[in-house]
Amino acid sequence: MPDSEAVTQGVRVTVRSQYLPQHSSPQAAQWVFAYTVRITNEGSVPVKLLTRHWVITDGEGTRREGKGPGVVGAQPRLEPGQAFEYTSGCPLPTPAGEMHGTYQMVTDGGDAFDAEVAAVELSEPLAFN
Repeated sequence: MPDSEAVTQGVRVTVRSQYLPQHSSPQAAQWVFAYTVRITNEGSVPVKLLTRHWVITDGEGTRREGKGPGVVGAQPRLEPGQAFEYTSGCPLPTPAGEMHGTYQMVTDGGDAFDAEVAAVELSEPLAFN
């Protein structure tokens, strides 16, 4: 089950996050998370992902933004029914935070829209001793 899910104009974006203890260093105030995004074209026309815009907020409320072309070096074009999945990472200076954003999509006909990426929580699992 995804941690977040949103559908915008037939484009479904699901995100799953995972804490990566092997890449984290809490004593150095660095917690690293992986997130896997699946973008599915459930609409009736092809769409292409042009850009990404992420807003990342750490546990102290500090926000940073990440913008750029495509995702993981790709600008996937999705026919109706096709999906594209990728995994990336996000370091935080706190053990918890959240991220959300948009992907700018364009149809073959030139209609552009922002596909929502619903907020996904990033948090180190609680350790019970």
